[in-house]
Amino acid sequence: MRKVAAVCLAVCFVFALSALAFDDMGKSTTVNGWIVDDKCGAKGAHAGAEECTKKCLAAGAKMVVVTDGDQKVLAVENPDALKGHEGHHVAVTGTMKGDSIHVDSAKML
Repeated sequence: MRKVAAVCLAVCFVFALSALAFDDMGKSTTVNGWIVDDKCGAKGAHAGAEECTKKCLAAGAKMVVVTDGDQKVLAVENPDALKGHEGHHVAVTGTMKGDSIHVDSAKML
């Protein structure tokens, strides 16, 4: 009986740890950064790169957000949500999944 109780306790502990690990998933977050293309990435994260960003995106490059400070490059899952913000410095609100973000809204900075 003690072995069964110990196994049940261990299983409950593992489930509790996994629940804590996935607690942040699905929560909305806001990051400040530049909307650029994946070809240029962090190199294109500045005010003078707007035309280059638009040209590369039109040629098929993927849209990304380069965050302020740590220069992390986040792939944008739904680039249509950022239409019109190409090359701009914005505050992006959305759901993060690893190195990508699903955008809910964006506000110019």
